[in-house]
Amino acid sequence: MTTIDLNSDLGESVAGFPLADDAAVLDIVTSANVACGYHAGEPHLLRRTLAAAAERGVAVGAHPSYNDPAGFGRRAIDYDAAQLADELLYQLGALDTLARAAGTRVSYVKPHGALYNRIVHDEEQARAVVDAVRAFGGGLALLLLPGSVAIGLAEAAGIRAVAEAFADRGYTPEGTLVPRTQPGAVIADPQAAADRVVRLATDGTLEAVDGSVIRLSAESVCVHGDSPDSVELSRRVRAGLEEAGVQVRSFA
Repeated sequence: MTTIDLNSDLGESVAGFPLADDAAVLDIVTSANVACGYHAGEPHLLRRTLAAAAERGVAVGAHPSYNDPAGFGRRAIDYDAAQLADELLYQLGALDTLARAAGTRVSYVKPHGALYNRIVHDEEQARAVVDAVRAFGGGLALLLLPGSVAIGLAEAAGIRAVAEAFADRGYTPEGTLVPRTQPGAVIADPQAAADRVVRLATDGTLEAVDGSVIRLSAESVCVHGDSPDSVELSRRVRAGLEEAGVQVRSFA
């Protein structure tokens, strides 16, 4: 039977206001990428999300970012590689402490926003991410975009690299994400997103923003927690997968 993981970026609150209904999304997904405070998230709200994940048996991943709360971690930043690795390691440690207090643990890492996209092609920053995960230890996996330079670096370092696709984001013909500043970047229609994910899981293909068909191999599919109607979108995606005979379970 075909299996796939369904993940969501959660724990993202700004000035004490959550951007998503984490509890509702956690009833649907199998993995939660939880913010680490550098782009969003306050400790007491993060612990609440982590406890909800633990109660539901949802795997927890750290979702670290550039130190960019004003830009929600979506602005590209040039970093000294050693500094970036240390800031990432700091975020992993902080979230894992909260996770263990909530009855769970961090089992993988998914970089956030601009950092996630940067390490598709930037070897120096990709190496900083890999160095941070290796320094943390514990056998954490790395959730990454297919084709990322970070995948090769992770595997060379003995770190499991897990390829990820997106239910609610548009793709370029090259298989990268359409920048959020461009048309077609976000797919807001829950049924359209569900149909895309079922096609990906069963056929290994997606339609790019220009109408061309691209081939993607992914073990996990993300629904952004701050996307419009994220709860309904997540619900439709999971229902579509199960109706198609695809087993939804965490990779972690």
